[in-house]
Amino acid sequence: MTIDRIVMAFAGTVVLVSVLLSVYASPSWLWLTGFVGANLLQASFTGFCPLAMVLKKFGVQPGKAFA
Repeated sequence: MTIDRIVMAFAGTVVLVSVLLSVYASPSWLWLTGFVGANLLQASFTGFCPLAMVLKKFGVQPGKAFA
């Protein structure tokens, strides 16, 4: 699995979990959803993704987006 796929899978999982938590626990969890969305948006323009940097240090193969 490449860094790109792991980042997208992680972001998608966090979004789904935070939406479920906002429905069943507290609407404040939607802030996490917004944070993940904003981070994905800025990463698409800048190429800066903290998770991608950590995965690269662990030796995960880079994909095309975070090379």
